[in-house]
Amino acid sequence: MTTLQERTVADVVTENIKAAHIFKKHGIDFCCGGGISIKRACEKAKIDPSILEAELLNLDTVQDRAYDYNSWKLDFLTDHIINVHHHYVEESSPLLLQYSKRVNHVHGHHYTELAEIESLVTKVVQELAAHLKKEELILFPFIKKLVTAERENSEVPTIHFGTVENPIKMMEEEHEEAGEILRRISKLSNNYTPPQGACNTYRAFYAKLEEFEQDLHQHIHLENNILFPKALNLEKKLKKN
Repeated sequence: MTTLQERTVADVVTENIKAAHIFKKHGIDFCCGGGISIKRACEKAKIDPSILEAELLNLDTVQDRAYDYNSWKLDFLTDHIINVHHHYVEESSPLLLQYSKRVNHVHGHHYTELAEIESLVTKVVQELAAHLKKEELILFPFIKKLVTAERENSEVPTIHFGTVENPIKMMEEEHEEAGEILRRISKLSNNYTPPQGACNTYRAFYAKLEEFEQDLHQHIHLENNILFPKALNLEKKLKKN
């Protein structure tokens, strides 16, 4: 029987999303890097696995069905991702660009890391804008077609990219790139900690950046660890029939 420490981070978070908060607290990546065992993740983060295990075992195991993402139909899950996470990125991006420009303009002469942070914010906003459109216009509609084919017992739809695996690989690579940019911003900003006596705009900027990163982690988790693997399995299942 597999012990808790032998299970992957992604599996535990998929089973109970509340576990994400514990991994986040200990600096363990549960989205892009969630494919490793809890024991290995603890070794990399230099923390005692027994401490993490105890916290995970004490989690409230009663799940709200409304947020049991692993049980949702794939077409419903894609709509949720668009309506919640894509909308959040689109709504937050202009504000982050304004904050980064303003804070760097006013404080960049003293806090030189702000120039790089502004550049990285611009980069991640631009990359995510293109990324979301690819999902909304190409990948997600095809996943919905797979769901329809299963429901209606019809043939797998023909698509120009060959198999769903190809756009999924591209999306996963772009997730990693966006995650790396946010990790760099987090390091430059001392984990989004404004300097002593920082103005409200400075503080709001870092608070928004931290919120943005947390939402992105949840966003990527839903896709990398739930939506994408299930879409791959569904396509394989349909092609066998």
